[in-house]
Amino acid sequence: MNGRPNGLIIAIDGPSGAGKSTIARLLANRLGYLQIDTGAMYRAVAFLVSQAGIDPSDVDAVEQLCDSANIRLDCSNGSQRVFANGQDVTELIRTPEMSLMTSRISALKPVRESMMMLQRRMGRDGGVVLEGRDIGTAVFPDAELKFFLFASPEERGKRRFAELVGNGEQVTLEETIEAVSRRDHQDSQRDLAPLRQAEDAIPVDSSRSSIDEVLNKMEDIVRKKIHQAGTTI
Repeated sequence: MNGRPNGLIIAIDGPSGAGKSTIARLLANRLGYLQIDTGAMYRAVAFLVSQAGIDPSDVDAVEQLCDSANIRLDCSNGSQRVFANGQDVTELIRTPEMSLMTSRISALKPVRESMMMLQRRMGRDGGVVLEGRDIGTAVFPDAELKFFLFASPEERGKRRFAELVGNGEQVTLEETIEAVSRRDHQDSQRDLAPLRQAEDAIPVDSSRSSIDEVLNKMEDIVRKKIHQAGTTI
């Protein structure tokens, strides 16, 4: 039997643009679980750092900002909104500039410790789907089920390009693919909690699969796990 009162902790890790947020949201909806978008939480901090004009290399200033920052996820209206110090930043945190800033500040120890404490409080009772880059390796290494969702940099760049153009951004496909590759390098080479696949994570390649195909595959694995554990959703 699962020892958490609300169900399993499901961790979905992987690089930027692999579809983690979409899959986590849809999977959580199917299971009746809560989605915790940890990447959005880091992006919200990056937004506050940028707005305050703080140099990410000034660790003391970033730490002070984290100590006073209020990051909140609101799912009350059926879609998740991200708030930073009371401001809805859901769309503002999805630009290429915020992606690169996020990679820089998320490598800082004060930021990771602050966000990790918040994520653990939000998910400790289970019944949650968390997605990010170190959920299964650092935040919840004891998660009952771990996935590593990935796709090629070219495919992820195409997806991000379509999203940005749809939002009215003036970018090129080449620039977007380059930004994705640069983010991968930053995330995998950082000293603190680098992007890597947990040893017990299940790899899922989304490069040539539709959202429904990936979702159905992961849901089937989750339900088998729940059945094996004798839990209910």
